[in-house]
Amino acid sequence: MNILTENRKWLDDFKLNHPLVIAGPCSAETEEQVLKIAHELKNSDVSIFRAGIWKPRTRPGGFEGVGAIGLKWLQKAKQETGLLIATEVANANHVQLALEHDVDVLWIGARTAVNPFAVQEIADALNGTDKIVLLKNPVNPDLALWMGGLERLYNANIKNLGVIHRGFSTYDKSKYRNNPEWQLPIELQSKLPDLPIICDPSHITGKRDMIQEVSQQALDLNFDGLMIETHCDPDNAWSDAAQQVTPDVLKQIFIDLKVRKATDEAGEFVSKMAKMRTQIDEIDRKILEVLGSRMKIAEQIGDLKKGKNVAILQNKRWTEILDKMIAIGNEKNLSKEFIMSLFKAIHQESINHQEKIYKE
Repeated sequence: MNILTENRKWLDDFKLNHPLVIAGPCSAETEEQVLKIAHELKNSDVSIFRAGIWKPRTRPGGFEGVGAIGLKWLQKAKQETGLLIATEVANANHVQLALEHDVDVLWIGARTAVNPFAVQEIADALNGTDKIVLLKNPVNPDLALWMGGLERLYNANIKNLGVIHRGFSTYDKSKYRNNPEWQLPIELQSKLPDLPIICDPSHITGKRDMIQEVSQQALDLNFDGLMIETHCDPDNAWSDAAQQVTPDVLKQIFIDLKVRKATDEAGEFVSKMAKMRTQIDEIDRKILEVLGSRMKIAEQIGDLKKGKNVAILQNKRWTEILDKMIAIGNEKNLSKEFIMSLFKAIHQESINHQEKIYKE
């Protein structure tokens, strides 16, 4: 896919000396609520005011948004504050209504992003638009699916594209509402370096007291901006109350965040970085050598199991290994989430090697 540098133009046009900030309530609830929040945000670092009009819910019976009438409230907020406005669209009808109300930024949500038919429908409805279109990552950690959605939008002659990283659903318990899986957006950045990428710490954390931390992580990884859900009365919000912050808290987050330089051309910095990166490269090579040796032993174990007609998967042994490695990892200041992810991958690779032996 050829995402051209022109995709950065819409971001550059803001002429900001700080990351782009998109903020506003999870859901538009009333006209008064929308206008109150917009006015409280207009003299901050916020460039785009967001509000959900249609809300996809996991189960029926929940608040699914006020619908098209909320677009009129967004229009009024734009007229009174000068902020650009943004909302989520999930089908062609949403797109048509959003365009009729001159919505500046349309984003495609994580639940919609998993469905290529839905993304294509939206792409067709937006064909040739000059609006900014942002694609959230799919709910599951599938980079190819995320990129496939981008291809559909790009092929529809939509040039003002960007992505939103909002984390990924997982069955495993975690401190996050949606695991960030930072390696996926990092890989997307490496494949498409000119594509603007926004972080949504509200949906990653699900908790307002973690938003500062995750926002800083995103900026440290050179993300282009943040989308943070903001409500004048978060505790009584009609949706996602726990992850919304007040406008005053949002402004304090801006003050506390440290914006990093992309690099430093000073000779001493470049020299030190080169030495440390060489050290990391050497350690990475040794890690792969050790893993290769481990897999050879796993194959020998596979031979032994096959000879005795023993099943490959030994759950008790696997649980013992995982518990032991988590304890050792904790001593090395390595998170439980990292250790589990690492050793699940190693365990699966060991099983794959043994399965090849059983097929021989």
